[in-house]
Amino acid sequence: MSTESTPNIASQTIGGFLEQLGAKVHAPGGGAAAALTGATAAAAAEMVVSYSIDKKSLAEHHAFNTDAKKQLERARAMFLTLGDEDAAGYGVLNTLWKLDKDHPDRVAGWSDAVAGAIGPPRAMLALSVEMLRLCEQLISKTNKQLKSDLGVAAVLGQAAARSAAWNVRINIPLLPSDDHHRAHKEVDASLEHAQTLCETIEAGCA
Repeated sequence: MSTESTPNIASQTIGGFLEQLGAKVHAPGGGAAAALTGATAAAAAEMVVSYSIDKKSLAEHHAFNTDAKKQLERARAMFLTLGDEDAAGYGVLNTLWKLDKDHPDRVAGWSDAVAGAIGPPRAMLALSVEMLRLCEQLISKTNKQLKSDLGVAAVLGQAAARSAAWNVRINIPLLPSDDHHRAHKEVDASLEHAQTLCETIEAGCA
């Protein structure tokens, strides 16, 4: 793996990020793509809330929408942070992977490296579901003129969940064998929940 540091996602231009994503480099990769998808979903939902907070006809939902905006702002930032953590975790794991299995550094650092690689996409998957759950509540509490934008947020939120799931699954074989079945079940349950939420939101926005 290249020893050059990868700029954090938030500091890059969209064009620069996509150019790097398409290049023959280890990072950014699928984890960063999932993170940016989730952050975009959060931003789209945040826009819907921004156009709803001061709308007189939605005054009864002002407190809820104000809090929802803060939650979506945090989610947007967290997705990007998790994308950076995903790249860093992969870097550590990839470095150890190149060593002999019985190398002292690999033996000592392997468990933590695996946890560092699978942790960020797991968190992204959970965050995607949490965001979709919030978006479901926004259907009846936000500006109806932005239903299509809320629908877009839902579709992107599910895409982020599915993308993160791929990055979890690729690392499951590295976990202790006793953890494999449970890890797959957790991913499947999260994806089923994400799909149900997305379908509900899209139906509510149609």
